[in-house]
Amino acid sequence: MEYLYILLGLLLFSFGAEGIVRGSISLAKQFNVSLFAIGIVIVSAGTSLPELANCLKAVSNGFTDLAVGTLIGSNIANIILIMGMTVLVFPILKINKNQLTQTIINILIALILIFLASQSFVFNYYYGIVSILLLILIMFYQVKIGSIDVSDVKDQKTYSVFIAFLLVIIGLIFLIFGSEIFIFSAVSIANSFGVPESVIGASLVAFGTSLPELVVGVYAALRKRVEFALGNILGSNIYNLLGIFGLLTFFEAFKIPNFVASYDIYVMIFVTTYIFLFMFFFKKLNKIYGILSLLAYILYISSLYI
Repeated sequence: MEYLYILLGLLLFSFGAEGIVRGSISLAKQFNVSLFAIGIVIVSAGTSLPELANCLKAVSNGFTDLAVGTLIGSNIANIILIMGMTVLVFPILKINKNQLTQTIINILIALILIFLASQSFVFNYYYGIVSILLLILIMFYQVKIGSIDVSDVKDQKTYSVFIAFLLVIIGLIFLIFGSEIFIFSAVSIANSFGVPESVIGASLVAFGTSLPELVVGVYAALRKRVEFALGNILGSNIYNLLGIFGLLTFFEAFKIPNFVASYDIYVMIFVTTYIFLFMFFFKKLNKIYGILSLLAYILYISSLYI
């Protein structure tokens, strides 16, 4: 029965992400925000909701290790699984300065977490306040520099404000409800095999909560709007590490689990640096990146269960 619930959760993820994408694009067009900014500020906030819902649920039930593992694992999946599959559908043939800047921000945040984890830092609500304020500043900056060009979304269908809001709200409901079903089933299945909570979070649950990003990425790639997908991935990772990670500290003070601190977090900084170097030196994300990334993700998941 748990496997049927997982399938139901995945279907709700897909429908929810579709509604969020359509509604958010329509609303953002009316505020003259560029496609990359839409992805990194608006849509990434919506597609990060499964991570938020799952992590809050996990923390409220005493599974803090699961929540932290989910966030780190989700970021890893976003960079090499979701972005890898996206560029296999349609490559990104031109990388701009703003995209490189957002990748550097991701790297800096990861380095800070690595340093704090090495010091056995206790993440409390003081950290949470600073983290959320930093997220607001980053997103405000992104909107400011990304609000000068809407030519890349002119051909997208525009809904009325009411319909656009309705699509977003229904999409959010689907995502949150689907994530709750998914996490319950995933944890139940993995626990039956004796898998540690942090490993469950970094692999199975992380993959499930990254499905909205996958739907958005493929949806955008099929329409040759991969810069939108890249913005969503980079923005979602920032939301995860600053917004959701920060919010968790208001519910419970915690340390990063030993397994995550000694392994997963280093994988996260490695894959984030990897996509930056690929973007910087090759000025594109092509099918070679996609193939290498998928192979890397298979190796990562395999290493968790060996």
